[in-house]
Amino acid sequence: MPGVAKTLLIRTLSRTLQLETKRVQFTPDLMPGDITGSVVYDPTAGELVFREGPVFTNLLLADEINRTPPKTQSSLLEAMEERQVSAEGVTRKLPVPFLVAATQNPIEYEGTYSLPEAQLDRFLMKLVLDLPARDAEVEVVTRHAGGFDPRDLEAAGVAPVLDAATLAQAQNAVAEVTVSPDVLGYIVDLARGTRQSPSVRLGVSPRGATALLAASRAWAWLSGSTGVTPDHVQTMAIPVLQHRIQLRPEAELEGVGADAVLRSIVQQVQVPI
Repeated sequence: MPGVAKTLLIRTLSRTLQLETKRVQFTPDLMPGDITGSVVYDPTAGELVFREGPVFTNLLLADEINRTPPKTQSSLLEAMEERQVSAEGVTRKLPVPFLVAATQNPIEYEGTYSLPEAQLDRFLMKLVLDLPARDAEVEVVTRHAGGFDPRDLEAAGVAPVLDAATLAQAQNAVAEVTVSPDVLGYIVDLARGTRQSPSVRLGVSPRGATALLAASRAWAWLSGSTGVTPDHVQTMAIPVLQHRIQLRPEAELEGVGADAVLRSIVQQVQVPI
């Protein structure tokens, strides 16, 4: 929902990682070139030159991404999957690291569009920020009453804890986390279970299975483990897979949610010993 600090969360993340961050406010009149860049005439040089768009950064904040038509949203497909942008016959690599963090409002809200399935599949996770409990909301209002300014993260005490080099070292360490054949098979069985569920119209793709593997590896490393266990996979299953499945209309009419379907599949798929 609007106003639950989705954008603030991503801005806070970018400050803690010390990464170059650019923000794009998605609107109905936004064009693909406004994101990826376009060729313009340079009167000084007397020639056409490519002017990079905001996608050429480390962390791209796509704010309210579902308020622009699918054509513009699709301009991010190549960037999110291949970490590059192709324009005027030239392919340009994006900075390393590169991450797209997007916010969206509920699809039933005024002026929103559905995200293309191919684009949803490129997001590693979907996190749902619900309205806070009363006590938490009282704390938010109390902090604002005391002078908290969400636009000044430094004054709020948010400090950098990583940089790009340290992040790269962490990624290399995650790649060393082992995954047994049984756990790999378990990940595949969970993905295949979504394709066989009677409540699901579109199940998890092979890309989704590899995303679950990557997230489970990272969670195992953050948990201090040298190998991925079924528990790590189950912890990451819902945030990684819930946006990758589409329910049948009859399931939606019954009020069944994607998270409930995934929990049922996790319970049904045999866990390796």
